[in-house]
Amino acid sequence: MSKGRVQDKVTIVTGGSRGIGGATVRRFVEEGAKVVIFDMLDEEGTALATSLGAKVTYQNVDITKEASVSAAVRKVADAHGRIDILVNNAGIPGVNKFAHEVEVAEWDRVFDVNVKGMFLCTKHVLPHMMKQKAGSIVNFSSIYGLIGNIDLPPYHATKGAVLMMTKTDAICYAPHGIRVNAVHPGSTMTELFMKAAESYPAGKQAYLDMMKEKHPLCLGEPVDVANCVLFLASDEARFVTGASLVMDGGYTAQ
Repeated sequence: MSKGRVQDKVTIVTGGSRGIGGATVRRFVEEGAKVVIFDMLDEEGTALATSLGAKVTYQNVDITKEASVSAAVRKVADAHGRIDILVNNAGIPGVNKFAHEVEVAEWDRVFDVNVKGMFLCTKHVLPHMMKQKAGSIVNFSSIYGLIGNIDLPPYHATKGAVLMMTKTDAICYAPHGIRVNAVHPGSTMTELFMKAAESYPAGKQAYLDMMKEKHPLCLGEPVDVANCVLFLASDEARFVTGASLVMDGGYTAQ
């Protein structure tokens, strides 16, 4: 039963059709929010919105294109009269190559989605929040925005950029009553995570055992991350801005 922690808050979730984004949409609806999914997975996004009822709508939005983002945000504002929460969840892992092997186009692609996409959504939502003198933005970084690892250099670079943008925006927009925070998930058992496990040369179970060993507590479920996003977005976190909330089963504590 809903406790109404984000009751009637108009919320945009990018990449909200599945995985952690989908879990976030579900939790926000359970807590009373009106949610708009921004994604390009039309079949999955429409199905999720339909399954959750009238409080959820889906829009096909290419977050790397300013015209697409601008039109979509305007549509949300026109429909609801306000925008209270933005969850910048959409992201891609990009290529798994060392820096000297990465093509410029490959580098640009992951930055377009993970950094420019977040920037564009933030840019076009902020005027509505400034007018209201209130708003909450939650940006998805990663544990790899805090520590390094021997894989995915472009992805790690984007997640570091997300963290610094979060801190700067938190300072810039605090006078307008807008909070900006970042979440840093560890390994979470999404569809993409399980696909990686299934394609692991040593087998699925070997992959799961390897990843569990890196997380002293446990591997995460999408709802575990969604609950942290919900807290930061809600008025329960009214004194929290520019923060990094880590949910990683103890990975970065080692």
